[in-house]
Amino acid sequence: MTRGPKPKPNAVRRNVHEHAQELEGTAQPGREMPRGLGITTAGGKRFWRTWSTSPQTQGWTETDWTELEITTKLVDEFYRGELKLASEIRMRVAKWGATVEDRSRLRMKIDDESEETPEKAGPDLSVSDMDEELFKLLNDA
Repeated sequence: MTRGPKPKPNAVRRNVHEHAQELEGTAQPGREMPRGLGITTAGGKRFWRTWSTSPQTQGWTETDWTELEITTKLVDEFYRGELKLASEIRMRVAKWGATVEDRSRLRMKIDDESEETPEKAGPDLSVSDMDEELFKLLNDA
């Protein structure tokens, strides 16, 4: 049994936020990773490819792409063994809407109807390459 009065049949939701974003779920063309970044780990390359083609990049400006470059450098260092960078990376990707909770807080909705797998930009990075890197990282610690 529910409490309170029965809702009216023509109820209108009035708490729509003026800055809410609705994004298409299609993969974006992305950008090639700048060679000057010097990313060497498979994890760093995969991070760039994932974020540069994500639906969140639809409205990105140059400053957002610069933040992606900086964060990719941090991710590359993380995969080289600098585990103390994990919290910084997490804070940065949260601002882009990395998880369902982050997107909810940002009032960001991604239309999943047209979701496709992102096209790969750059060399193919196999799972075994990343597993090998992770194995080295965990054994060196």
